[in-house]
Amino acid sequence: MARDMGPVLKRCRSLGIEPAYLGIDKKSNRAVQRSRRKPSEYSLQLREKQKAKFIYGVLEKPFRNLFNRAQAMKTGTAGENLLSLLELRLDNVMFRMGFARTRAEARQIVSHKHVLVNGKCVNIPSYTLKVGDKIEIKEKHKNTIRYKDIFEVTEGRTVPEWLEVNHEDHSGVVKEIPTRDQIDVPVDEVLIVELYSK
Repeated sequence: MARDMGPVLKRCRSLGIEPAYLGIDKKSNRAVQRSRRKPSEYSLQLREKQKAKFIYGVLEKPFRNLFNRAQAMKTGTAGENLLSLLELRLDNVMFRMGFARTRAEARQIVSHKHVLVNGKCVNIPSYTLKVGDKIEIKEKHKNTIRYKDIFEVTEGRTVPEWLEVNHEDHSGVVKEIPTRDQIDVPVDEVLIVELYSK
């Protein structure tokens, strides 16, 4: 499986993203060298797509497939639908609920078969959840040191309104499809739509 293994803080700097959006507490002390030339329309659109792909940890082909799905949806705009689909990925929901410190760790937890969706084991990080789906950690993994450490770090993290979480039971439910107002990622989805519409 292909993965982006580059230095995270360096990438955050180049894209102008706070590492906190990835669940990382570190701060980069280096300043970004900015070009004096005004960026072109294409470079702005490309940058927004790269930001979205980097934040959610999605490569080009699956990202394009998600965009095609978002465009085919009958309700909402393509850009907002794309962000909703990215948010409803199983690895992202695990991160949002505080069951993983970063989305990369959430992906690992899912692929190592620690997660049940509606009582069935799901090991596909890109699995799209639906309203009413119940997500929980398998019983045999609940009391391990790993999850105690994770909950210590994620305890103060705000859980989005569209999710309901029970940390004592290591479970959560998708209450509703997230709207754009409930998604806090610093991405201009309109520019992504413009890029793919060319």
